Amino acid sequence: MLNDHTTIRSTAVFDLVGPPNPPVPVQVEMRYDTRDPYAVQAAFRTGRAGWVEWVFSRDLLTEGLLAPAGAGDVRIRPSEGDAESVEIELSSPSGHATFRAASREVSDFLTRTHEIVAPGCEDDWLDLEHALGLLLSSDPS
Repeated sequence: MLNDHTTIRSTAVFDLVGPPNPPVPVQVEMRYDTRDPYAVQAAFRTGRAGWVEWVFSRDLLTEGLLAPAGAGDVRIRPSEGDAESVEIELSSPSGHATFRAASREVSDFLTRTHEIVAPGCEDDWLDLEHALGLLLSSDPS
């Protein structure tokens, strides 16, 4: 499976929410790469030329669709009073943001990732020798 590399991409529009201001639509690209089978990358469009990227656990995103999940800098939960959306809360030293996304879009993306790498089978996709080689390499790149 190590040679069967696959990347799944999905674009969506999430709402940046922050009362008392109205929601602001933000373009988001979600990516899943079998070379990093435990992670989901989300790139948030911040302006004309900027993107902010976050990486978080695929399991966390899956759990957050059903019940509040996460601690620390990434928290995901179903939206209160809206069964059709999920909230993704991101915190960093430089700021805090809460996004509301359609649960169906996030769920469809996750379903596609689960079809490629079933939950619990992520270890089968890891190339530990390659990762160890990178860690032990004297080349900083």
